[in-house]
Amino acid sequence: MTGHRAISCFVTGTDTGVGKTLVSTALLHALARHHKRVVGMKPVAAGTTQVHGNEVNDDVLALRAASTLAVPAALDNPVLLPDAVSPHVAAARAGRSIDLDHIVACHRQLLRLADAVVVEGAGGFLVPLSASESGADLAQALDFPVVLVVGLRLGCLNHALLTLEAIRARGLSLAGWVANHVDPAMLAQDDNISFLQQHLNAPLLARIAWQRVPDARTITMELPLAWR
Repeated sequence: MTGHRAISCFVTGTDTGVGKTLVSTALLHALARHHKRVVGMKPVAAGTTQVHGNEVNDDVLALRAASTLAVPAALDNPVLLPDAVSPHVAAARAGRSIDLDHIVACHRQLLRLADAVVVEGAGGFLVPLSASESGADLAQALDFPVVLVVGLRLGCLNHALLTLEAIRARGLSLAGWVANHVDPAMLAQDDNISFLQQHLNAPLLARIAWQRVPDARTITMELPLAWR
């Protein structure tokens, strides 16, 4: 398509279990209100269950359900690993290696097919993908803006600021961040959010209230103007 330039972002978190999939699916729903063809991508997924005899990953299934464009599994999830452990360990246990060039090539194909691609990273920003490469290397290779999911719990300020430093060290821009209330008992949540608003120097795209059963469709996501 002449002049076609798809939107894309890389979703990372202050830690594992902070709601990256929830935010990624909410981003897909928000983008779908402005763009016809939106698709999620989970380059590396570790941990599978069997559904109808097939090995599947729950995060990948959630991204596909929130996408408006169906693509081959080899494109939206090029690396599927059985064990729910750090990707470099899961790959070693499966006798596989994680090839960043191949992932970038898959992402490039998605950019040609879609209007918007939301890429969900694995774990935190510096999660190891091999003995020498990390999720940060993948984000740098893709070279699109980053969305940071901050899991609001004790220690999140340090984790958020460290992750911001790592993002900047890779020459990447922070498109925005999301505050996810993962610990309903956390004290001074508003104070923590105010501090992060002052120090992350990026727009707060959403503040997600704690939900016993999270539902991405209930989240109000303020997309950056360039993505609308």
